[in-house]
Amino acid sequence: MTSRPAIRTVCVVVPAHDEEALVGRCLAGLAAAAGRAATAGIDVRVTVVLDDCHDRTADVVAAADLPVPLDVVETDARSVGVARALGTSAALAGVDAPLDAVWLAHTDADSCVPPGWVLDQVALADRGADVVVGTVRPDPADLSERQLLAWARTRVPGRPNGHVHGANLGVRASAYLAAGGFAPEPLHEDVHLAERLRTAPGVVVVASDVVDVLTSGRTVGRAPGGYARYLREDLAPA
Repeated sequence: MTSRPAIRTVCVVVPAHDEEALVGRCLAGLAAAAGRAATAGIDVRVTVVLDDCHDRTADVVAAADLPVPLDVVETDARSVGVARALGTSAALAGVDAPLDAVWLAHTDADSCVPPGWVLDQVALADRGADVVVGTVRPDPADLSERQLLAWARTRVPGRPNGHVHGANLGVRASAYLAAGGFAPEPLHEDVHLAERLRTAPGVVVVASDVVDVLTSGRTVGRAPGGYARYLREDLAPA
């Protein structure tokens, strides 16, 4: 991979729509990952976007104890594309660093990143990646045995399939902005951004299962055609 500036700043962006049951787990995972990165000298900030929330998501976020700054942005757009774009813009507005040395780490409020998530993305970026397409795995507690076996057959360790998930996507800020950022779409904003990045001159896209994220295995999700639809329709019926 080609040489890139070392990443010293990481902005984590998390959209949330009525996620009171799972956002606490998400933030606990981010606390561990961000804390480990901060100890290594990385400046990490977390931005949660409350997107048309009518439950206690805001209260859970407000009570979270993170070792790094936590910012909250609110919108009533009810669109994950709008929420991701808004959160990213807000995060970058508070950054005083060259954009090619800033990393945008995206995940979802129903997901839980591992402790090494931030540092693993930074390591790939420092080896030349402009985009890291990470893998996700559904929470086994949410799946039937048949579904779990069907999902396991789709995974080969060390051979990530390159499928794009907003729950585990990292992008160099300069590349993100050059590609136009997230479109204000209610669905597939992550996939469409990745498509533009993959065709952009000089942008290095890396698929990796080193950065693997646990995500909800629910079959009725917040986005009409997202990961929940895949679990419901493409895997073996429960």
